Amino acid sequence: MGTHRKIEIMDTTLRDGEQTSGVSFLPSEKLQIAKLLLEELKVDRIEVASARVSQGEMEGVKKITQWAAEKGYSDRVEVLGFVDTPASVDWLVEAGAKVMNLLTKGSLNHLTHQLKKTPEQHFEDIHTCVNYARSKGITVNVYLEDWSNGMRNSMDYTMELIGFLNEIRVRRIMLPDTLGLLHPREVSHFVKLITTEFPDCHFDFHAHNDYDLSIANVLEAIYNGIAGIHTTVNGLGERAGNAPLESVTAVLKDFTDYKISLNESKIYRVSKLVEQFSGQHIPANKPVVGENVFTQTAGIHADGDNKKNLYFNDLLPERFGRQRKYALGKTSGKANILKNLQELGISLEQDELTKVTQKIIELGDKKERVTTEDLPYIISDVLQNNSISKNIFIEGYHMTHSKGLKPTVQLKLSIHGKSFEESSSGDGQYDAFMRALVKIYKSQGFQLPKLTDYHVSIPPGGKTDAFVETVITWDFGKIFKTKGLDSDQTVAAMMATEKMLNIIDKMDTRASDKVKFQELKNQNPEQDKENFYGNEYSATAR
Repeated sequence: MGTHRKIEIMDTTLRDGEQTSGVSFLPSEKLQIAKLLLEELKVDRIEVASARVSQGEMEGVKKITQWAAEKGYSDRVEVLGFVDTPASVDWLVEAGAKVMNLLTKGSLNHLTHQLKKTPEQHFEDIHTCVNYARSKGITVNVYLEDWSNGMRNSMDYTMELIGFLNEIRVRRIMLPDTLGLLHPREVSHFVKLITTEFPDCHFDFHAHNDYDLSIANVLEAIYNGIAGIHTTVNGLGERAGNAPLESVTAVLKDFTDYKISLNESKIYRVSKLVEQFSGQHIPANKPVVGENVFTQTAGIHADGDNKKNLYFNDLLPERFGRQRKYALGKTSGKANILKNLQELGISLEQDELTKVTQKIIELGDKKERVTTEDLPYIISDVLQNNSISKNIFIEGYHMTHSKGLKPTVQLKLSIHGKSFEESSSGDGQYDAFMRALVKIYKSQGFQLPKLTDYHVSIPPGGKTDAFVETVITWDFGKIFKTKGLDSDQTVAAMMATEKMLNIIDKMDTRASDKVKFQELKNQNPEQDKENFYGNEYSATAR
């Protein structure tokens, strides 16, 4: 655990995060993210760009530095620069930036093969650049690019470079695991060597996540004397990305005594905005900000949460501006459903709850996830089913839909225990189904109501696998509606129609204690369609 010292958080979403393949923020987007990072999340510093990249980059940096100057944040906005006196420094001055993060060579391999210079030449170039920056009012921090390989393969050179930077008193020395290749024991060893040798220096650690070890490495770096951590929102960054801001915050608050300034309750809001601006979708199982991370799926977990919060840990969703959810599906059980009903303010009788649970399990077999938004649709469907006796039901069907051919339906229907089969084609699958149904009822001398309205809806936020609720309005001397719910639109309409058949069966039974449908004679198919299920059908229900 720590000693209550402050750990700085420098977020580089706008610089290193923008190196994510396919990500490019607009200048206006950069300004919005910068404002959120500094004012909402309260990060200590932000790195917003690389010098000399483009005119668009210059425009974005100017927007941020002008706003930062008005707010008194100029010393918290940083720009990556290069050992190219005077080019990078002059670019920063034009952009209004006050802090340069100077990129130097942290390994002898990079220095020898990329710059083709000796250590002495590189140190002299760095000194010239730092002095020039200071003459222009620029504060200098220094990156040791490829520092991790430097410590592995050319430690004498890397330690000599750190000693030189300490002598010329740069503000911060930043140690990047540029290729994300270190494991936690190496981080612990290397950082301990450096912080012990140079106890008065401020060192930042910059982790990449190629082996999914960035957070473990961050912890080891802090335990061994690092004073600042670099992050990106949602873990954006080159290749596998950087240490995610959201995870760093949670881990430091829960596993150390070190102080950080971040307002974690704003993390989710900022995360979602960066998701939109970057176009990089957040994985559902991503810690802290993923869609599923605060969702209990197993019914036993929901039951445990009802009994002394048995499945809670310190990672509470309210900390991050989120809420715990209880997934609905074939493994959820009554406890999950009760949790969702409480959230909706709905109370069901025990038998109704049992039937809702059964319906969710049935639907959960058809699609990956049943959402809270689906629940009112399911309850409505179940409650209507409860009020309708089921003497008539669809025993089976086979539907075809082929390009260039009319859809066809083969239907098997049970009426008071007796089975009937018919097939038909139509202008759409539901039309074909209705035509087959008409044949069955006409053969028995029965009449069907007119279909007067056909309405399809899906729950808010529904996707391609969303449930479909079909509400059909019928005229059978009196107007009534039936609903069907399924992941398939045609099947949902068929379920609504099945309910209609049972309602009209009950209507006629009440009237005369026996079925009294009117006999239809000598009608052509178009008249059948109009008489049986309404002349508005063709415009609304195909």
